[in-house]
Amino acid sequence: MNDTLLIDSFRDKEIILALCHKINKTASKLTEKICIMEVCGGHTHTLMKYGLTHLLPKNIEFVHGPGCPVCIMPKNRIDQAYELASLKNHILLTLGDMIKIPGSKGSLSNARSEGKDVRFIYSPLQAIDIAQQNPEKKIIYFAIGFETTAPMTAALLQKAQMMQIKNLFFHINHILVPPPLDVILSSKDCKINALIAPSHVSVITGAKIYQPILEKHQIPIVVSGFEPVDMLESILQIITQFISKTPSLQIQYSRLVNMQGNLKAQSLINDTMTPRKNFEWRGLGNIPYSALKLKEKYAYLDAEILFDDILTKNPIKDNKACRCGDILKGIAKPYDCKVFGKSCNPNTPLGSCMVSSEGACAAYYKYGIA
Repeated sequence: MNDTLLIDSFRDKEIILALCHKINKTASKLTEKICIMEVCGGHTHTLMKYGLTHLLPKNIEFVHGPGCPVCIMPKNRIDQAYELASLKNHILLTLGDMIKIPGSKGSLSNARSEGKDVRFIYSPLQAIDIAQQNPEKKIIYFAIGFETTAPMTAALLQKAQMMQIKNLFFHINHILVPPPLDVILSSKDCKINALIAPSHVSVITGAKIYQPILEKHQIPIVVSGFEPVDMLESILQIITQFISKTPSLQIQYSRLVNMQGNLKAQSLINDTMTPRKNFEWRGLGNIPYSALKLKEKYAYLDAEILFDDILTKNPIKDNKACRCGDILKGIAKPYDCKVFGKSCNPNTPLGSCMVSSEGACAAYYKYGIA
């Protein structure tokens, strides 16, 4: 059992093994199987990297959720990034995970190899320097991420306004956690009966965003950190809720998360963005009010409006062999896909779950899970 646990610290290993022993003992009292969706890809990688699934009882199953913003980005949005990058005297900026995501026209990596000016930044605020250094060009920031990164985009917009920078524009692809969870949990074939919710999102939003899900679906929800001990403590909390038959919303990651969240960050988002009526999720389809867009007062900075005539709008189907959609919904595991690890691998990905560093397929491939 110790051999499967890839932890350097002896003390941490002892703590983890003690938690696993307690989980196994407590889970023996369960009268039903628990199917836990860990919403975030970071949680998936923790489970796989440290071999935690091998240490837990068979009556606990994990489903890998849609909490990877790159994995759910549909092809038409990737095409829009490619099209914006193709404009003369324009520079497209985005975060690094976007580079390999395949659209119908190619990836942003392909765009770079064709001589288009695509740059990958570590912080949105780098866009200020790039805009100042290239006053004769239009800079478009292709913003992605959940509620976690939306405040940084909002701060960038406000700082650019304060500094009177006129050549910086925004293509907003920020998405929200609760709407897709409600869609997945409401589906007829859903077997998920507990959630491990992401802590980094919850630092911004507060755990309160999961309260409507608890009230509607009556399942245990625990906001968890990403360390192995965090996840095991969260799993134990879920099991305890099942045994006591009292589903509730708990915060395991209480060292940084509370119910209300970061009110200043929320204010930044609310000042600059608003939910958009429709947004296509890769593998999940259209989910109303599940993403953000710039408010009308910032329409003159909105690349979707400014370049409306050249941007791809209609949904584009994924490769028929790819089962990313089923994996994101918890219907299938990566190894259920016929192309997993064969024609679809990190060097030649067919789907987004293999491209992103947080994708479930990437985790299974990297850590040899089968």
